Amino acid sequence: MAVRLNVAMSRRKQLAAALVAAYALALGACGGGEEGGSTAAPDFEASLKGAPPKLAALHDQQDELLPGGPEAFEGRLGELRGYPVVVNKWASWCGPCRAEFPYFQSQAAKHGKDVAFLGVNSNDGEDSARDFLAEFPVPYPSYLDPKLEIAALFDAAVEFPATAFYDSDGKLAYVRRGGYASEGELAADIERYAR
Repeated sequence: MAVRLNVAMSRRKQLAAALVAAYALALGACGGGEEGGSTAAPDFEASLKGAPPKLAALHDQQDELLPGGPEAFEGRLGELRGYPVVVNKWASWCGPCRAEFPYFQSQAAKHGKDVAFLGVNSNDGEDSARDFLAEFPVPYPSYLDPKLEIAALFDAAVEFPATAFYDSDGKLAYVRRGGYASEGELAADIERYAR
């Protein structure tokens, strides 16, 4: 009886060790650790070469955190009339923001010559936001929005993340509340609301 008990305990330990190893392997594959969760950014310089001046001006401000609040944001939207605009509201502490950011990297590289992209960094610390952008660079600036005043302009002060789509006349066409589960979903919304 004692031998059977020892064998059963040994098998349980082996099973537990195998489960722990499988879990660790799965976490590594999913990018679940603190480091290594990001993917390499596209070559923005090559993919966006030859963009029209108004869009090239955005690319020149790659990864910048811009001050100025709602007035500066609305001023930029005015400057971008003639182009559809995709605005992604994010924060460094937001898990779904982190998950969808590679989709914005890729879609901005694909469409950045005819669609304007902007970020809105809401309810976040500047140092944390800079660290986030160092990990997930994008070819456009983000406006600082510590009090959610810019997010309120497109009725997304509560949700993280949120994405607003403005048509080429500067009118709000659609707001996606919550994160994108796939790049295909974001691409479909860009096609539907910004092309």
